[in-house]
Amino acid sequence: MDEKRLADHDLAALVTDWIDWAEAARQLGVTVAQVRTMIRRHELAAAVPTPGAKGAGQMVPALFLQDGLPVKGLPGLLTVLHDGGFDDRECIAWIFLDADLPGRPIDALRENRGSEVKRRAQALAF
Repeated sequence: MDEKRLADHDLAALVTDWIDWAEAARQLGVTVAQVRTMIRRHELAAAVPTPGAKGAGQMVPALFLQDGLPVKGLPGLLTVLHDGGFDDRECIAWIFLDADLPGRPIDALRENRGSEVKRRAQALAF
């Protein structure tokens, strides 16, 4: 992994497609308040893609949703990363960086190859 701290990565460059909480709620078939609860419970993660941008609010990476649900394995992965001291911004950066996996962790999760991703996340905690 690169020497840059995860929090310093440009999320707008790493994640090309973002959705606001209202769109996440629509895709999930829930209310915006439930999306907020899902973020608080680490079932989803949200961040401001470009901090300091005028009118910028927290958004959810579009790839975190699949078939009307959070991507399989994402809530468990987010919990592991948060337990390791990551905040949402760092979680998103780690999930979208090309780590030692063949491809990015988000791609592995979406392709139902999440067990290796979770193992690598658990190793970060040590």
